[in-house]
Amino acid sequence: MIVSLALGLGLGLIGLGVIGMLVSGVRSIMKGKQDIKKIVTMIVPFVVFGIAFAIAGTVTKAAIGTMLFMMAAMVLIILLTGLRGTFNI
Repeated sequence: MIVSLALGLGLGLIGLGVIGMLVSGVRSIMKGKQDIKKIVTMIVPFVVFGIAFAIAGTVTKAAIGTMLFMMAAMVLIILLTGLRGTFNI
Protein backbone atom coordinates (compact mmCIF):
# COMPACT_ATOMS: atom_id res chain seq x y z
CA MET A 1 0.00 0.00 0.00
CA ILE A 2 2.75 2.46 0.94
CA VAL A 3 4.70 1.63 -2.22
CA SER A 4 1.66 2.34 -4.42
CA LEU A 5 1.01 5.61 -2.65
CA ALA A 6 4.63 6.74 -2.90
CA LEU A 7 4.79 5.78 -6.57
CA GLY A 8 1.56 7.66 -7.29
CA LEU A 9 2.77 10.77 -5.46
CA GLY A 10 6.13 10.62 -7.25
CA LEU A 11 4.46 10.37 -10.65
CA GLY A 12 2.08 13.18 -9.67
CA LEU A 13 5.02 15.44 -8.81
CA ILE A 14 6.70 14.60 -12.12
CA GLY A 15 3.44 15.46 -13.90
CA LEU A 16 3.18 18.78 -12.07
CA GLY A 17 6.78 19.58 -12.99
CA VAL A 18 6.13 18.87 -16.67
CA ILE A 19 2.97 21.01 -16.63
CA GLY A 20 4.91 23.81 -14.94
CA MET A 21 7.64 23.66 -17.59
CA LEU A 22 5.06 23.74 -20.39
CA VAL A 23 3.27 26.74 -18.87
CA SER A 24 6.57 28.55 -18.35
CA GLY A 25 7.63 27.78 -21.91
CA VAL A 26 4.36 29.02 -23.41
CA ARG A 27 4.56 32.24 -21.35
CA SER A 28 8.15 32.74 -22.47
CA ILE A 29 7.16 32.29 -26.12
CA MET A 30 4.21 34.68 -25.74
CA LYS A 31 6.47 37.35 -24.22
CA GLY A 32 8.96 36.95 -27.07
CA LYS A 33 11.85 35.81 -24.89
CA GLN A 34 12.63 32.74 -27.01
CA ASP A 35 14.43 32.53 -30.33
CA ILE A 36 12.56 30.68 -33.09
CA LYS A 37 15.64 28.53 -33.85
CA LYS A 38 15.68 27.21 -30.29
CA ILE A 39 11.98 26.37 -30.46
CA VAL A 40 12.36 24.51 -33.76
CA THR A 41 15.36 22.62 -32.40
CA MET A 42 13.31 21.39 -29.46
CA ILE A 43 10.34 20.39 -31.67
CA VAL A 44 12.34 18.32 -34.22
CA PRO A 45 12.53 15.08 -32.14
CA PHE A 46 8.78 15.16 -31.53
CA VAL A 47 8.07 15.61 -35.23
CA VAL A 48 10.46 12.80 -36.13
CA PHE A 49 8.79 10.57 -33.54
CA GLY A 50 5.35 11.39 -34.93
CA ILE A 51 6.43 10.51 -38.47
CA ALA A 52 8.14 7.33 -37.28
CA PHE A 53 5.04 6.34 -35.31
CA ALA A 54 2.82 6.91 -38.36
CA ILE A 55 5.12 4.68 -40.43
CA ALA A 56 5.95 1.97 -37.86
CA GLY A 57 2.67 1.79 -35.99
CA THR A 58 4.19 0.95 -32.59
CA VAL A 59 5.71 3.21 -29.98
CA THR A 60 8.75 0.98 -29.49
CA LYS A 61 9.73 0.90 -33.16
CA ALA A 62 9.04 4.62 -33.49
CA ALA A 63 11.24 5.40 -30.47
CA ILE A 64 14.12 3.33 -31.83
CA GLY A 65 13.72 4.87 -35.28
CA THR A 66 13.73 8.35 -33.76
CA MET A 67 16.85 7.56 -31.74
CA LEU A 68 18.68 6.25 -34.81
CA PHE A 69 17.62 9.24 -36.92
CA MET A 70 18.67 11.76 -34.27
CA MET A 71 22.03 10.02 -33.80
CA ALA A 72 22.64 10.05 -37.56
CA ALA A 73 21.66 13.72 -37.71
CA MET A 74 24.06 14.48 -34.85
CA VAL A 75 26.96 12.74 -36.62
CA LEU A 76 26.15 14.58 -39.86
CA ILE A 77 26.00 17.96 -38.13
CA ILE A 78 29.29 17.31 -36.30
CA LEU A 79 30.87 16.33 -39.62
CA LEU A 80 29.58 19.45 -41.37
CA THR A 81 30.67 21.69 -38.50
CA GLY A 82 34.15 20.14 -38.58
CA LEU A 83 34.41 20.63 -42.33
CA ARG A 84 33.27 24.23 -42.02
CA GLY A 85 35.94 24.87 -39.39
CA THR A 86 38.61 23.11 -41.44
CA PHE A 87 37.94 24.97 -44.66
CA ASN A 88 36.97 28.30 -43.01
CA ILE A 89 33.63 28.43 -44.78
